[in-house]
Amino acid sequence: MREIDRLTIERYDIPSLTLMENAATAVARALSAHLAGDLTGRRILVLCGKGNNGGDGAAAARLLATNGARVDVVLLANLEDTKGDARTNFERLRLWIDEQALRENRETDARDFGAINLFECDSEPAWDQLLAGVLTMPYDAAIDALFGTGLTRPVAGIHKEAIKYLRRLRQMRDSSEASHASIISVDIPSGLNSDSTELIGETVHADLTVTMTAPKTANVLPPAASSNGKLIVADIGSPIELLEEAKSQLFVAEAADAHRWLIQTRYTPDSYKNLHGHALVIAGSRGFTGAAALCGNAAMNAGAGLVTVATPVSAQPLVASQVIPEVMTTALAETDRAAVSDDAIDYVMKFAERVNVIAIGPGLSSEDERTRKFVLAVAEQRMAPVVIDADGLNCLAPWPAELRGSSDHPIVLTPHPGEMLRLLGTKDKSALDDKVAAAREFATSHEVILVLKGARSLIAAPDGRVFVNPTGNAGLGTAGAGDTLTGIIAGFLAQAYGTLGDDAGALDAVIAALYVGGLAGDLAARDLGMRAMVASNIREHLSEAIRSLDPWGEAPSVITLE
Repeated sequence: MREIDRLTIERYDIPSLTLMENAATAVARALSAHLAGDLTGRRILVLCGKGNNGGDGAAAARLLATNGARVDVVLLANLEDTKGDARTNFERLRLWIDEQALRENRETDARDFGAINLFECDSEPAWDQLLAGVLTMPYDAAIDALFGTGLTRPVAGIHKEAIKYLRRLRQMRDSSEASHASIISVDIPSGLNSDSTELIGETVHADLTVTMTAPKTANVLPPAASSNGKLIVADIGSPIELLEEAKSQLFVAEAADAHRWLIQTRYTPDSYKNLHGHALVIAGSRGFTGAAALCGNAAMNAGAGLVTVATPVSAQPLVASQVIPEVMTTALAETDRAAVSDDAIDYVMKFAERVNVIAIGPGLSSEDERTRKFVLAVAEQRMAPVVIDADGLNCLAPWPAELRGSSDHPIVLTPHPGEMLRLLGTKDKSALDDKVAAAREFATSHEVILVLKGARSLIAAPDGRVFVNPTGNAGLGTAGAGDTLTGIIAGFLAQAYGTLGDDAGALDAVIAALYVGGLAGDLAARDLGMRAMVASNIREHLSEAIRSLDPWGEAPSVITLE
């Protein structure tokens, strides 16, 4: 980000002060929207550090006051300690305050403006004095402009006390006491290292974070991201080509990515089931038929033209009774434990000649060596994309070094952290301390698409790129949600390869599937709450999720005669 800012200034002749003003405008606009648009008479607290983040806060304070707010600015330093653009904006605050005194003598002007108080605080006694005085006032909002993206060590001294003060404001609000202040962080909640996913010390927990130009690691990846609240990414004037030149390998998936894929695979007037792909779901075993049904049903509701659930022969009647009527079933040879046997390999590979994607694993069981041989054979002999989940992953753990994906027949793996450790062949949880690095290394080493599930699921590509999926919520941690996600991915891959043929992109389909699946989960939580929602509710909200992203493409053509 520092390099992007530098190039914006040098190559495009955009003054750094303009970038700061644009950042302040974004913060003021976001806060105004958060407070329902009316700033008149609102009491706002702005806590500023002496660096550029504090300069953003000072400029935002001026803009808020100009729009009628009553703003208390606390600079945790002396004004003489500030430099550059930050100093300029604090000097502008002083000038605004001087003009404020003149306006108060002219009654016709005073009513149109708010007010600003500026307090300099460079010691603990000065902070204690503020706590006993001005900071006892009730505020409608507090802006955290203490530290930006340059922090790499825990905060201390009065800065730590200021962060504790913001925490108390939040606690009072959450316990329905007198304070109702919302907390807005500038660029990143103070106390976070912007390049780290971990908390490094006392940290502001914001309701809203306005970050500039592009999100930083700590804005989007937990546990650090949990401190951000709602994240707004603000354009402050850096040209898009500079972001592209940065050659980032870490991305956040967006609604536009899912929308683009939905457009590519839209139904046309001559669409029919075979054009939307056939998904083969190999799943289930004795006592685990629900996983097979959840996966098959999700694949169907995700838009696949045809779905067949292949399951052990003794489980087939139960699976057939649990799937929706549109899903077909077929029986597979089984072991004496009623799990899929390697005797089923020839039948499955022959059946797979007419499908576009295979999903394997939900409820499959991994205890029998013959089941493990079966899963390995399907992966090795595949003639279509394969999605491997749950016991399919356990059957292949630790991952065979010689088994690799390919561009023609990609392999998509969908482990949760426990399954990921088994794939890596370790019980050491520290192997996933840096989940992005671990996912990237595995995906590139084995040429697979790896979906590492979690609070913010990651999609790692064979070329080293990693995508963070921003949709979804804690309610998706319910039983069967993983089976449902596997079905959605399989359904999207079936459509991609059925509709686009050789032009299909497996990675694009997987990114879209996670975005849509998470969005369906968010819509389910909206209607039912996270606590009560179950995996089937995710599938039931797929239609709404897809229609919200591509309403035009989902509407049928109508001929009107007049």
